[in-house]
Amino acid sequence: MPPFSDYLVCGVSSQLHQFVDGFDDIVTPDDADFISSGLVSESVVRLGYLGLLTSDSVPGSIGAISPERHKRLLRNLSNYLVQRIQ
Repeated sequence: MPPFSDYLVCGVSSQLHQFVDGFDDIVTPDDADFISSGLVSESVVRLGYLGLLTSDSVPGSIGAISPERHKRLLRNLSNYLVQRIQ
């Protein structure tokens, strides 16, 4: 995030009941990016649980999601924010 190169992060939880349809995303063991995600069980990426971390507080990466999933999550968040200001 400008101007300090901070990271906008979202929560990831194995508590699937927290999933919000049309907003969050579920990563399952059947998904192509499950192994690269570093997750050990089916999990929900929670866009409603956002935080900002300074770059020096992030020691490294523990996994990665696919570019397609990343774009979908950004689109869901963007759509929600645009709807809130209209």
